[in-house]
Amino acid sequence: MTTPVLEVQGLAYAYPDGHQALFGVDLHVHRGERVALLGPNGAGKTTLVLHLNGILTAGAGTVAVSGLPVEKKHVQEIRRRVGIVFQDPDDQLFMASVRQDVAFGPANLGLKGEALQRRVMHALDLVGMADFADRPPHHLSFGQRRRVAVATVLAMEPEILVLDEPSSNLDPASRRELADILRSLDVTVLMVTHDLPYALELCPRSVVLSEGTVVADGTTYDVLTDDALMRANRLELPFGFDPRTTGMAPPAG
Repeated sequence: MTTPVLEVQGLAYAYPDGHQALFGVDLHVHRGERVALLGPNGAGKTTLVLHLNGILTAGAGTVAVSGLPVEKKHVQEIRRRVGIVFQDPDDQLFMASVRQDVAFGPANLGLKGEALQRRVMHALDLVGMADFADRPPHHLSFGQRRRVAVATVLAMEPEILVLDEPSSNLDPASRRELADILRSLDVTVLMVTHDLPYALELCPRSVVLSEGTVVADGTTYDVLTDDALMRANRLELPFGFDPRTTGMAPPAG
């Protein structure tokens, strides 16, 4: 088996106030996988994500990206390899134009001139926002801003795209458009979500985190149809949605 693009071993973390958020988490994600990270509020999902690019540092255990340990001395390279798209796009968009926002990261890595503009326009093409390059981000719809936020991360050419609640606050058309984009990307995806139908649609595999530990890791279909597991971990499908009867085939890997 090849080296996992993401390897978490025995990860434990307690916040300064003493709250223990993670208890020995193990997680392996291989190149090209799309994996949903599920669990109730307070399960430790955000804490885990913040370890993946060095925002938080492990109290115990290790995190590595394509074999490179997530440590202070590697943090710039790790943050290029692991791109996090936060739930609120306004946390990531702060320049006067879409083009400037998408150029910000690669420019900080030293990319300039024509090479920088090519990188920017390629990232915007991937999310269907090239025609909006010179618009101010605050003039865009929420769904468009989320796509630009994805482009700001893709412009760094990451190995892993981490998405925090990507479907939240999107209307049905924007939700579908974003799903089409995510399916088209040639990048490893880790998606933190409470939107279980979206997880089923996009991610062949799901990992369930509860009280700081991994309690399930399997196909998304198997997880969502395990009634006892779902009940035990406060995971609820929307009213009337049943993976067994939707006719929605589990996605191919």
